[in-house]
Amino acid sequence: MKQSPADKQAFERMAPGIITAAGFLGFDERSPDRIIAEDERAFEELGLDFNNVADRLEELAHKGEAGLGEPITVGKLLVQSGDARGMLPCPWEDGFFHKNAVSVSPADTPLEACVEGEDMLIYSELSIHMLRAHHFCQGRGSPFRLEPTLLKQLLF
Repeated sequence: MKQSPADKQAFERMAPGIITAAGFLGFDERSPDRIIAEDERAFEELGLDFNNVADRLEELAHKGEAGLGEPITVGKLLVQSGDARGMLPCPWEDGFFHKNAVSVSPADTPLEACVEGEDMLIYSELSIHMLRAHHFCQGRGSPFRLEPTLLKQLLF
């Protein structure tokens, strides 16, 4: 599939230091369009819907806000929601999103025992937008990677 000029520019803005210090691709050597295609395939195989997952992540973020920065139990999950000042643009230039970080892990596992990306999700308002609007879960090794198998395991 040929890359559109808008996607090419968005992918260039995903590099470290452009929008965020770490960027959006982590140590992943796949191209962003390949990351998207492979994650779309994984979502299909896992029976996940991008909008339903984004809705669930939004719900958990809102519930986590009740903890005022401290972890709280939401069903079988431990959720911690924190905000920072400022906004981040989407690499596709279709919106600005509050800087925040939400962590979600199993409530029965101590936080210090959780490993990011293996049994703990960390995401932001921008992560939810990119998931919903662009089917972009970010690259492997990205601090805010939404690993499809972990989404399925934790959220459903």
